[in-house]
Amino acid sequence: MLKVIFMIFFLFPLCFMKNLYWMVQSFMFLISFLLILMNMYSNYFMSISYLFGMDMISYGLILLSLWIVALMMMASESVFKYNNYTNLFMFNLILLLVLLVLTFSSMNLFMFYLFFESSLIPTLFLILGWGYQPERLQAGVYLLFYTLLVSLPMLIGIFYLYKMANTMNFYLLNNFMFNYEILYFSLVMAFLVKMPMFLVHLWLPKAHVEAPVSGSMILAGIMLKLGGYGLLRVFPFLQMLGLKFNYIWISISLVGGVLVSLTCLCQTDLKALIAYSSVAHMGIVLAGLMTLTYMGICGSYTLMIAHGLCSSGLFCLANITYERMGSRSLLINKGLLNFMPSMSLWWFLLSSANMAAPPTLNLLGEISLINSIVSWSWLTMLMLSLLSFFSAAYTLYLYAYSQHGKVFSGVYSFSGGKVREYLLLFLHWFPLNLLILKSDMCMLWL
Repeated sequence: MLKVIFMIFFLFPLCFMKNLYWMVQSFMFLISFLLILMNMYSNYFMSISYLFGMDMISYGLILLSLWIVALMMMASESVFKYNNYTNLFMFNLILLLVLLVLTFSSMNLFMFYLFFESSLIPTLFLILGWGYQPERLQAGVYLLFYTLLVSLPMLIGIFYLYKMANTMNFYLLNNFMFNYEILYFSLVMAFLVKMPMFLVHLWLPKAHVEAPVSGSMILAGIMLKLGGYGLLRVFPFLQMLGLKFNYIWISISLVGGVLVSLTCLCQTDLKALIAYSSVAHMGIVLAGLMTLTYMGICGSYTLMIAHGLCSSGLFCLANITYERMGSRSLLINKGLLNFMPSMSLWWFLLSSANMAAPPTLNLLGEISLINSIVSWSWLTMLMLSLLSFFSAAYTLYLYAYSQHGKVFSGVYSFSGGKVREYLLLFLHWFPLNLLILKSDMCMLWL
């Protein structure tokens, strides 16, 4: 595990040398391919070194982190082109990557907490430093305070665990069953805000709308998965309490998912629409995870990885049109079918992935989740059917309104799109549709 972390660490000096932007990006792809070659899936921790190790959950998410960060560099070419503090930007991304890899590979609950909170800082810098509008300060403050408010109780909960169990190791904590209500709420709330659960989701659309494309990609791709990952790690020793209280979160998530889907349908900003759709998707992930069934846990893991690739790809598409049109409003981004005909294929492919069409990984995840939630209670069928219907509805709305219609009269040109952009979208879409063939990795790790 240490070799991967060291490889990323040695990218730091490269950030400050002249014109090595694409070199750093190529190295990230190299590291992710080396990680693929280290593929050992097991429900035990493997390749352990010091406090770090990987099991199946970590492996998938570390790979996703590396992949998304490499694609973020590819998407943020404008930072390189206009020399918008390029070196600092690269440094920030690699710092973020190091913190994420450390978060996912910690075997110690306290170390996990430490890196979980630290990964907030580079994200904040991304939004504050490279964001678009002046409101990005408010978005940054929202992001920071939402997360910090709930993470202090979590720290106290972790210390209590250490006092009771005399260990912080995830693997050893699994032998314990705690039956202490405040402990449950203090540990779980931090992850619910990070997911984000409906009612504590307001920081997410704000952060997405103000963030640059790289900020949006990392937020949608990895940051929302930290919450799910944390829950997968703490639920083994909170099962008793989970059986007692989980119905609260499941109900909020399902009802919230439907309400957020309705909110999606009245958005005019491309990014806001994709951001709200993330909240709806993470709502169903949370509900499935909370049922504590085999199907639910595997399905939530699968959909987390699928959503990371899919959502990130949609943000890239929104940014590609933003760079051409200078606006993200659906009122101006109309008739893109005439303006960028080849790009419409990618809009279609990623939109269909967003509404879980076969053969995407999203479909596998959603089917497992729906199975688990319905097996938990039949009454959820109503909300689930509405959720699935609206999921298709707002995705169609996004696709149809942006691609069809009359081109905005201010645009007097036609754009083919760059090869870099097509490669970027291909690298989002290809793993998303290829991983369905390796679905045993997603479903059989438990």
